[in-house]
Amino acid sequence: MHTTSPLAALRNRLRENGLDGMIVPRADAWQSEYCAPYDEKLAWLTGFDGSAGLALILQDRALLFVDGRYQVQARMQVNMDEFSIHHLHNEPLAQWLATNVAPGARIGFEAMLMTNVDYAQLSSTPCEPVALDDSPFDTLWAGRPAAPAGVIRAMPDEIAGESSASKRQRVATLLNDSQADYLALTLPDNIAWLLNVRGSDIPTSPVPLSFALLGRDGAVEWFVNDDKLADLPPSVAGQFTLSPQDAFIPRCKQLAKGKRIVVDPDSAPVALRFAIEPQGDILWLTDPITLLKAGKNPVELAGYRECHHQDGAAWVNFLAWLSREVPKRVASGQPLTELEVQAQQLAFRQQQPGFIEQSFATISASSSNAAMCHYHSSEASNKPIGHNHFYLNDSGGQYRNGTTDATRTLAWGKVDPQQRLHYTAVLRGFLSLITLQFPSGSYGHQLDAFARRPLWEMGLDYDHGTGHGVGHQLLIHENPHRIAKKVNSWPLAAGNIMTIEPGYYLGGSHGIRIENQVEIVESRPGFCRFASLTLVPIDLSQVELQLLTEQEKQWLDDYHQQVRDALSPRVNSDARPWLVEATAPIRVSR
Repeated sequence: MHTTSPLAALRNRLRENGLDGMIVPRADAWQSEYCAPYDEKLAWLTGFDGSAGLALILQDRALLFVDGRYQVQARMQVNMDEFSIHHLHNEPLAQWLATNVAPGARIGFEAMLMTNVDYAQLSSTPCEPVALDDSPFDTLWAGRPAAPAGVIRAMPDEIAGESSASKRQRVATLLNDSQADYLALTLPDNIAWLLNVRGSDIPTSPVPLSFALLGRDGAVEWFVNDDKLADLPPSVAGQFTLSPQDAFIPRCKQLAKGKRIVVDPDSAPVALRFAIEPQGDILWLTDPITLLKAGKNPVELAGYRECHHQDGAAWVNFLAWLSREVPKRVASGQPLTELEVQAQQLAFRQQQPGFIEQSFATISASSSNAAMCHYHSSEASNKPIGHNHFYLNDSGGQYRNGTTDATRTLAWGKVDPQQRLHYTAVLRGFLSLITLQFPSGSYGHQLDAFARRPLWEMGLDYDHGTGHGVGHQLLIHENPHRIAKKVNSWPLAAGNIMTIEPGYYLGGSHGIRIENQVEIVESRPGFCRFASLTLVPIDLSQVELQLLTEQEKQWLDDYHQQVRDALSPRVNSDARPWLVEATAPIRVSR
């Protein structure tokens, strides 16, 4: 039986609707980094399942735009006879359209999937943007997964550190200061933070997919489907006016006349603009909750510290097991595989009190697979873990009192001299940034080069950011703060939670990354530093120790002493000898 490919089927539909092309982003209506299976339209169309990208489908060409993290992965997953791969930032979609598509070309898009910023860029091209009344995927995608309907639970005030009522009044004060009537809330993590709830619509991202309107009196209308509320106590749900999710856009249109509504241009769907603008006034502002949420309160900070002790114990139990099993399995002729190892690591995390789920899909990458910095193992790609090559593990957990994220690159035996130099350079970049004292109010882009300098000195670099914010039992990548080359307009401050994670990747050979989660603390008046939350030994077996300064060696010894003291009482008895050896002072152990 002949089956039309997704690409051919979409082109047929575009022709029927008089369209020259269509933009298909890797996005849902909330601009989630990790989408529910129901919303993975780009993956269904192209085969690419990374967390960022978009396709431009024309009648004679099909293009996939991805960022630097996914250049290798996209070429492995996509049919290169059908698609060409382009860099999302070096060759943006709007720039490509401006020089390659005829003026007046009708380019379709889904208004709930496109932000206002992206719409403005599209409108600046010679094309004619056409908002589609219906999504072609609703009828073309046979066997599409069901829409997410995850249950919502309360986040107790004693863990959140502040009541929802208090948060709502704080945000309402900001609304009044801006002379606005409503704040349109479209970011699930901001809604979860404001209402003190957590959801289960998206695996590893404990947020409810919903919308909300906050009035200047602090009252909230929450647009959420009833089937998600069965486990939410009436004392929580009763604080808000409840409406169906699909009523959000019509309600905004109804309320708009003569009102001023705050809308986030970077994340809100352009459908919201289309609903409000004819009658009301839009105040384009970054959702104020984004910055409020990033400043962690003392209860949240204490929760982060505790969950990192739990996660550190799971890591050490895992690494001790791995150190025993890798040589044993290699000797047996049946080496461990990436999938076996990540399953065992999850089992160790599940033994920890307060563990809920992973905070993202584990990256368990052996040898050349680690060159794809956001690789995920499958039965088809599953590599063995053995001697004389790197194994990279990037993983984390959602705990009752916080969220964790750490990366370690390991090796058994001895990697080749070039790889040792690469590993040493990544470690030195990590040390350069994590030991930095910097002026309060510094920006992430001002600090980024400290982590890259050792690689730059070798003529090398990595094509991803150096650090990101981390939510409190929320998203693993939390806005607004970033440490990266790209300018970030949000100053870093004490109480922010970040990661530090330089890396290096050589396609077809190996990948290296070292990552700690950190808390920004005041070091002296007017200055801040990074305090490590992550408590996981760093593998020094492949380091060219003569290239480290005395200060770098001392930091490693002090850090390993901290790890050993914190985790010795918590790890399994069979892991303690490994912990002692892995955290021994450099001069003693090497």
